[in-house]
Amino acid sequence: GYPAGWAEVPPCNFAPMPTRLRTRILVIGSGVAGLHTAWRASEHSDVLVLTKRSLFDSATAYAQGGIAAALGAGDSPELHRQDTLAAGAALCDRAAVEVLVEEGPARVRELLTAGAAFDLDPAGDFELGKEAAHSRNRIVHANGDQTGAEVARTLIRKVQESSRVRVLELARVLSLIVDDGRCCGVRASVAGRATEIVADATVLATGGCGQVYRYTTNPDVATGDGFAIAQRAGARLADMEFVQFHPTALDTAENPLALVSEAVRGEGATLVNARGDRFMPRKHKLAELAPRDVVAREIFRERQRTGGAFLDARDALGARFAERFPGIFALCRARGIDPGAELIPVTPAAHYMMGGVVTDLAGRSTLPRLYACGEVSRTGVHGANRLASNSLLEGLVFAERVARDLAETPPLLDPPPEGDWEVPVLVDRGAAQVAAGRVRALMWEHAGIDRTAKGLRSCLAQLDEIAARLPAGATEEANLVDTARLIAEAALLRKESRGGHYRSDFPKSRRTWVGKHIEW
Repeated sequence: GYPAGWAEVPPCNFAPMPTRLRTRILVIGSGVAGLHTAWRASEHSDVLVLTKRSLFDSATAYAQGGIAAALGAGDSPELHRQDTLAAGAALCDRAAVEVLVEEGPARVRELLTAGAAFDLDPAGDFELGKEAAHSRNRIVHANGDQTGAEVARTLIRKVQESSRVRVLELARVLSLIVDDGRCCGVRASVAGRATEIVADATVLATGGCGQVYRYTTNPDVATGDGFAIAQRAGARLADMEFVQFHPTALDTAENPLALVSEAVRGEGATLVNARGDRFMPRKHKLAELAPRDVVAREIFRERQRTGGAFLDARDALGARFAERFPGIFALCRARGIDPGAELIPVTPAAHYMMGGVVTDLAGRSTLPRLYACGEVSRTGVHGANRLASNSLLEGLVFAERVARDLAETPPLLDPPPEGDWEVPVLVDRGAAQVAAGRVRALMWEHAGIDRTAKGLRSCLAQLDEIAARLPAGATEEANLVDTARLIAEAALLRKESRGGHYRSDFPKSRRTWVGKHIEW
């Protein structure tokens, strides 16, 4: 079920496809970064958007938190910059952070003008919430906790209103077409048909890779395709060891797990273990509002030690829960929990990848004519740990910069010769699913919240074994394994703890690693 108001969108139907398509701009992915790029680029170019499932399948639609931007009285881009740099644990790119915080407010206002129904106060100003590690109230929300869905709805409408954007659903990119050292488009399976798409510029907006972990809040399309495809084509990647685990996903048997937003703790909810003891105040001076990596690690430990961890919103919110967080209230009630009157069982879950395809401030990767933005990119704004609600913001800000830069892209005058290839047929779906399940279990155990050299080496050896035994045609599972390997290898190389990367055999940050990035 999609959020209300989405069902009316007409499906995109096109005539039977040729084997080769030509477009000026190709955008891969339909989350905030891909949709915003397509919308803005369509003002100067023809755009083709490919999405693996439907236009609505992205992590954006799940984002409850909001968008961080210095829009309130007493706030400033400078304060937002300081908070972002502090969270990033000495690994942020200062110039990228500057761009993020300076251009962010204008992007949010544009979305409001474009029709996004953000929560406003009676005077018509943004109603701004506070989240962990922000020094001011600067989080813009829509319908309380349904911000991502509202952003997606607004951008989808903009894309559909444009006569210059075509959308191809059920389109899986298999590889980039690299010719003469430049990216000239992609090879894709479009509803099962082998299709080459040649483009003047290609934008990767493929999202994250939470599905490499047993517990994740990412939708099941987030298998890390973009990272694997870009790396195989020779684009540079960095910071893949930095995975953010959201501390509080709803502990159920589902995939993906439902999120219980940070904002619930912002309203005063506390964390208790299976014995009912509150544990965060003795671990960090900010208690429940400590940085995400600290809270996630402590919940992980309490679950191991006592058998469970719970969010207690009974005193802080009680009967007001349904009014303040209608979406989370509904999620809990659907699973038999009354969050205003009962403890909410929680587990950490893979939530966001800080690393990815290295880009400059215009979103250009190291491979000519290939851009990246959103979660698949490594712009440098997040460093070792992303500040809450900076992800939708990064998607908007850098997609805008990509769209502007695309206008300057010269036409591709000598497209590569057509290739002769077929979409590999998956011979054994069951074996592929078993392999994916093994990857997720391995990564959660050895390359997740608490890592050691011994565990990571064991994980890498087993990943090699899984890769060698993948059935023919398991292209998505191959991407999953490749991305998992990048994470585990980087985690093994970084012999320290910093931000989202924690090694219990090197539990402290080390000065020798300040400003150092592991690159491929």
